[in-house]
Amino acid sequence: MPQPLPRAASLAARFHKVRAHSLALVHGLSAEDCQLQSMPDASPLKWHLAHTSWFFETFLLAESKHPPPPFDPAFKVLFNSYYIGVGERHLRAERGLLSRPGLDRVLQYRDHVDRHMLALLADSELRDTELDLIELGLQHEQQHQELILTDLKHHFSCNPLAPAWRAESADQSPRAGDDLGVAFQTYSGGLIEIGHQGSGFGFDNERPRHRVWLEPFELATRNVSNGEFLAFMLDGGYRRPELWLSEAWDHIGLHGWQAPLYWQHDEQGWSVFTLHGRVPLNHHAPVSHISFYEADAYARWAAARLPTEAEWELAAQSEDLAGLHGEVWQWTNSSYLAYPGYQPAAGAVGEYNGKFMLNQMVLRGSSVATPESHARHSYRNFFPAQARWQFSGVRLAR
Repeated sequence: MPQPLPRAASLAARFHKVRAHSLALVHGLSAEDCQLQSMPDASPLKWHLAHTSWFFETFLLAESKHPPPPFDPAFKVLFNSYYIGVGERHLRAERGLLSRPGLDRVLQYRDHVDRHMLALLADSELRDTELDLIELGLQHEQQHQELILTDLKHHFSCNPLAPAWRAESADQSPRAGDDLGVAFQTYSGGLIEIGHQGSGFGFDNERPRHRVWLEPFELATRNVSNGEFLAFMLDGGYRRPELWLSEAWDHIGLHGWQAPLYWQHDEQGWSVFTLHGRVPLNHHAPVSHISFYEADAYARWAAARLPTEAEWELAAQSEDLAGLHGEVWQWTNSSYLAYPGYQPAAGAVGEYNGKFMLNQMVLRGSSVATPESHARHSYRNFFPAQARWQFSGVRLAR
């Protein structure tokens, strides 16, 4: 029976695979495609490629026993995201103005970091803390792989030519069972435990595992479909103030929302912009790109509610639920707050999650854009209530 690889060797193999996947995502795109920044919340693809390299250079190579010279000292500021403890940062909303360095220079930067990181991983004396940081860096890059797709989709949606990233994608793939109506699974609740457990990776915001009391509840066995959300719209959903939270009603009025992001109506009917261009709306695909505001309003219209994240995590242990992962992130009714006893990581990497625990709502599951090995039941994604450029949808609870 083959013996498992030492941790450093296993991480080296994963490092190569994860880093190669980032490049595969931008394969076939032009330098102009990778330069776009369509809104402050989205970043140029070139920036994602550089920032994920910056993470390894800043937190590992620069702190190693024999640090290599920095590839370019200016990159320390240009590609810092929100790590205030590391130093100055270029404004997020102005990342699209960075025509220099060019894409070729960024790819050279990635090669430089990869060479030195693989040399570092060949060091038999790496400490566990260094190996933990490498794992964090890989998980961080997988998060940015999802952002590469969600940001590119928003960038391309602003182009009247409706360009495609690939000829086909899982963006609007059909899903069986939608014509059978909405079924609910019953859970007895009680005193349960949630949070990350085991020896595998988990972000600090998934810990510590702790007890939560739940009253009995029901959770839908699948996510809400486009067709079901369209019924809400045709019933005046966006025009009925009794369905909306006060802040949500003000927001949709201010921004003129009448449908999910990327939906469009013309004489041919409803269509939706996808990663493979604009296509007719698939009524059976899960509704996507809706905000917490819209998910909450739909749930009220459907005489239901959104689940709490604890309810979602308990139910996720069941084998009777479809689409928990690989379709859409599912909004919960839980504010993004620290678990009891939460401790952020030491040093600048402690800024990774904890400092965002304000004015954010938790989403659970994973989406079509999430790398498969990155998904787990205890994962806590989070965004402001108005955000909808991510692949975010809704699963009903009662």
